[in-house]
Amino acid sequence: MGKYFDMLLEDVRLREGLTACMNCGVCTAVCPAAAFYNYDPRQIVSTVQTRDDDAIEALMKSDTIWYCGECMSCRPRCPRANTPGYVIQALRNLSQKLGFFVESEKGRQQLALKRSIGDNILRTGYCIVPKLVKAELHPEQGTVWRWILDHDEEVYGRFTENYNREGAGALRKVSDETLDEIHRIFDLTGGTEMFEAIERHSDRKAREMGYDGADERYFTDTYTLNSNEHY
Repeated sequence: MGKYFDMLLEDVRLREGLTACMNCGVCTAVCPAAAFYNYDPRQIVSTVQTRDDDAIEALMKSDTIWYCGECMSCRPRCPRANTPGYVIQALRNLSQKLGFFVESEKGRQQLALKRSIGDNILRTGYCIVPKLVKAELHPEQGTVWRWILDHDEEVYGRFTENYNREGAGALRKVSDETLDEIHRIFDLTGGTEMFEAIERHSDRKAREMGYDGADERYFTDTYTLNSNEHY
């Protein structure tokens, strides 16, 4: 009893975000995600407060903790100075460490985020680079996006002379020295370890689901498929 709660307490976000919830429900009332998803931040905090291992494990294996948009609307409105968003961040982090995130559809999408944004940061220094926004994964961009990708030098060159080149300005090529520094930051802060855990647990789950590991097909499915059972 309390094993997972003690592990959560190692995360400063849990200590900052959970003081003395009285279940007033203000956080749920102001939460944008609660208006769209089957989601109740008050109930999440209440579950964590029980310190019940089975209940907290079920929470970390559920879709629920991945609905939060981390807007922190809950933070300034709680009359007891709690921040449910911080509690959820701690739950997400522990879920990733323990591999529980792969047990839910929204949790499995962590692999898509890691590879489409996280890897971009390590490879280019940017979260999003136009050339790496694949047209086949973003049909909402319309047919014009394929043309932009094929003519990116011409399009973005109108805004900066150093597009994809070293120098000053937006969309410049980040130097190798800066990229090495970014990698060291990830190593020292636990980002690299987190990414490795996401890959490792995703590969395990993919094989359980009949894929040949966390291959391109598994990645694409986690990126595009939606059961529509979250509302």
